[in-house]
Amino acid sequence: MTDSSHEAAPGGAAEITHWGHACVRLERGGRRLVLDPGSFSDLSVLDDADAVLVTHEHVDHVDVARLAAALGARPDLAAWAPAGVAAQLTEAGAPADRVHAAADGDAFDAAGFAVRAVGEWHAVIHPDVPRAHNVAYLVDGALLHPGDSFTPPPAGVEVDLLLVPVAGPWLKLAEAIDYVRAVRPRVAAPIHDAILSDPGRALSDRLVGGMGGAGEYVRIAPGAPYAWTPRAR
Repeated sequence: MTDSSHEAAPGGAAEITHWGHACVRLERGGRRLVLDPGSFSDLSVLDDADAVLVTHEHVDHVDVARLAAALGARPDLAAWAPAGVAAQLTEAGAPADRVHAAADGDAFDAAGFAVRAVGEWHAVIHPDVPRAHNVAYLVDGALLHPGDSFTPPPAGVEVDLLLVPVAGPWLKLAEAIDYVRAVRPRVAAPIHDAILSDPGRALSDRLVGGMGGAGEYVRIAPGAPYAWTPRAR
């Protein structure tokens, strides 16, 4: 699904699997990076994870008890999350030395992937609902998971694969389309869709895929790994 006439970007090919809703797993060289394992997702993804990234505190993005238990049971597992989520994890029994607070501008290695934290705030749900801290993650300088936000990539960064939210109480589909248009990724893949029916997913695919303007629109079906090789920049 990539153009073989271009060399791979630094970091190399990875296999991406969608584990439901906002949760995805990246695997390369036998190491596995999991993003947003929440209550709407298949949490068996934690069984063999090497590192976990959490964008924000909402339960559909992090099951605190399950992640804390996994961290306690597996000494090779580490997690990064906004400070408030990191505190919840340690309070739930996760070892403090393997739970790291992530904030805008932080850069670190997680399971062999280069990660940069971007942004600060969850999108507005309603003016009466307090906004949560939300950190988007740029992986290998090429893949962007925004959590519950439309956080743009850092200036000068060309996103190769954008994981684009398509359903939720904080968005309308026009905003998802405009987000893809603004980021202009080579590939866009929908996430954050657990509240949609199958016809709803088909509609969002038709509109975001047809109007967003990404070079390619790919629905990564749960259990069907997608082989991703980022294009050299």
